[in-house]
Amino acid sequence: MKILRNILVVIAGIIGGSIINMGVLTIAPYLVDYPEGFDNSTSEALASTLHLLQPKHFLFVFLSHGLGTLAGAYIAAKIAASRQLVFASIIGILFFLGGVYMMSILPSSPTWYNITELIGAYIPMTWIGWKLAGSKK
Repeated sequence: MKILRNILVVIAGIIGGSIINMGVLTIAPYLVDYPEGFDNSTSEALASTLHLLQPKHFLFVFLSHGLGTLAGAYIAAKIAASRQLVFASIIGILFFLGGVYMMSILPSSPTWYNITELIGAYIPMTWIGWKLAGSKK
């Protein structure tokens, strides 16, 4: 039973974090218009038009990844029966690996952004999500 709960904790963290991630990415164009000619309908189109984005556009990508990781880690830590930090960290690592994967398929993303995201969007947000969930006694 404990193994099943732990598997469900990870799944819930991934789903919850992904919903937040996609939610932020969905509302971003309503808050900051994309430049003329930008196309994110496919990964190939995104890779070929990524150079059109300005730092203000990357802010929402950073927020989506950071807030998604934070929410996923929080959910995992909150519902885990024990070892909350372990399960929050599993979520953080999975989101980190997703970020590394996206950087590998979008090699035209700016180096300054890649470094900022890898340092600031995953590990710190995992820790904050775990802390916000509080420890169970």
